[in-house]
Amino acid sequence: MSMISEFKAFAMRGNVIDLAVGVVIGGAFGKIVTSLVDQIIMPPIGWLTGGIDFSSMKWVLKPGDDSDPKHKIAEVAIQYGAFINTLIQFIIIAFAIFMVVKAINKLSRKQEAAPAAPPADVALLTEIRDLLKNKP
Repeated sequence: MSMISEFKAFAMRGNVIDLAVGVVIGGAFGKIVTSLVDQIIMPPIGWLTGGIDFSSMKWVLKPGDDSDPKHKIAEVAIQYGAFINTLIQFIIIAFAIFMVVKAINKLSRKQEAAPAAPPADVALLTEIRDLLKNKP
């Protein structure tokens, strides 16, 4: 089997395609959550905290210097506000995934709980057995 046909067989398996679709949808979902946090959730939190913009919060370790255009020195800072935004995004994504998994588990439990009717041949054989048992 050639390398190309092996790769084609690998790439066309159901799990790989499902994973690819999941990654694409996950990326899009991540963008939605980022927008939700940055434009919907954080402005009211900033307003409640007195106009604090979390995304610009940072602890400057060494200030930048751009007084000399030939030798600009970049600022060195810990941007903990961006970390707070990312943490809130993670909590929202984790909660959304939890709710989806919970719903899937609930649906799968309903399917397992429903007793499956025996196949027609098994039901017929059971009926014949019961008739033979009751025969004198």
